[in-house]
Amino acid sequence: MGRLHRTRMSRPKPATFDKKKIVAENRRARFEYSIETVYEAGIALTGTEVKSLRFGQGTIAESYAEVRGEEVWLVNANVPEFSHGNRFNHEAKRPRKLLLHEREINKLHGAVAREGMTLVPLSVYFNSRGRAKVELALAKGRKDHDKRAAIKEREWKREAGRLMRERG
Repeated sequence: MGRLHRTRMSRPKPATFDKKKIVAENRRARFEYSIETVYEAGIALTGTEVKSLRFGQGTIAESYAEVRGEEVWLVNANVPEFSHGNRFNHEAKRPRKLLLHEREINKLHGAVAREGMTLVPLSVYFNSRGRAKVELALAKGRKDHDKRAAIKEREWKREAGRLMRERG
């Protein structure tokens, strides 16, 4: 009998990230941009910011991320001041550092610099370990005609689903 040969395989990446509690979502991002790749980034927060986010406060509607040197920063995200935060409270719209691996930062920097892409936060959430995370997308801005095509396609899919349900 021959010996079985085992090949070493890498662990498959999860299709979606482990989101336990979604705090803020940027719903317009999927409409305004065509999304290429999605990254999960940690976010450096102060104590009062974490408490505000745990209470479900915070918006990322007009925010974006940018690469400055060797770091990625989340700009214009609004985490309101914590109600019981006294003098140690944080500034609501301060830039917050995103935590990514160096090779991921290099990829993002190259894509933004060469290909004219944008870093858009899709959601802020807490994972199963209670860590605050940002779902960051590398995206390309859509033109008006692309948006209209996306609306047409979405409506057609909805109509097709309705017809399939009616016919059995």
